[in-house]
Amino acid sequence: GKGDILKRLIIAPHADDDVLGCGGILDHTCHVVYCGLDESGIDNRPEMDERISEINKVQSITNHTFEVLDNLVNRYEEYKLISQIENIINHHKPNEVYVCHPSYNQDHKSVYNATMISLRPHDTNYFVPKVFLYEQPQVYFWNTTDRDFNANYFVEIDIDKKIKVYETMKSQVRSFRSFEHLRSNAKIRGGQSNCEYAEAFEIIRWVNG
Repeated sequence: GKGDILKRLIIAPHADDDVLGCGGILDHTCHVVYCGLDESGIDNRPEMDERISEINKVQSITNHTFEVLDNLVNRYEEYKLISQIENIINHHKPNEVYVCHPSYNQDHKSVYNATMISLRPHDTNYFVPKVFLYEQPQVYFWNTTDRDFNANYFVEIDIDKKIKVYETMKSQVRSFRSFEHLRSNAKIRGGQSNCEYAEAFEIIRWVNG
């Protein structure tokens, strides 16, 4: 039926946002769009081929498919992202789209805004029936957006597998999104949903059928 080929489209501002927010559901039904990996012009950042090698290691565990858009990290332009994301949605026609909560990061805000515009009901755009926000653990520490993340959809996950996937992204592991924080976050979400560990999402749109 519709959606057997691709069930979930995950829009990731950077490589690792998908793992942090959706690592527990990342599998062969997912196609991840990394909005940019080019960090040229930023001091002491990993080379693009190192980032691709990390994504390939993640993919060897999760079996997701992916593509990388040509945008400069920390300098995303919304108008450019809108047309890129619209084209991807129209091409893949997914059942579900997952996008990051906007958080305090400028690229996250641009990707969130562009994706919401791309998902509007529109006669030439494919209508995606289910749209979700995913969270980032670090937003607990510094939420400066004008919208809170309202967890209202939960999926039980294997937290050890999620941490194993995150471990492959060596260049991205930080103290404010440590393995311990990932586990604690999943434990809290599990407590809210009667599971041992869970990932939480916010439903933006849910059309039955």
